[in-house]
Amino acid sequence: MQDETRVAVISMIIDNEESAASINALLHDCREYIIGRMGIPYREKGLNIINVVLDAPMDAVSALSGKLGRLPGVTAKAVYSKLPAAETKKGHES
Repeated sequence: MQDETRVAVISMIIDNEESAASINALLHDCREYIIGRMGIPYREKGLNIINVVLDAPMDAVSALSGKLGRLPGVTAKAVYSKLPAAETKKGHES
């Protein structure tokens, strides 16, 4: 049985540009789950903000968020939808 997936968002605030290659490598490893990505440079504060939207098993999202958050100068948090992705879709068809 395939793991149940949830729609989730991982938000990152990055203050160390040297972590960019590692961030991109981790995201590349999870590309099969990624729905979209938005990056916002906040030059006045020397920060970059990245939001990644995924449809993935909760353990995959948690693992990715943890790996990202352990990188130097990266703060990462995940937010999950309340329902599994399949149930969310069914609810919108009615």
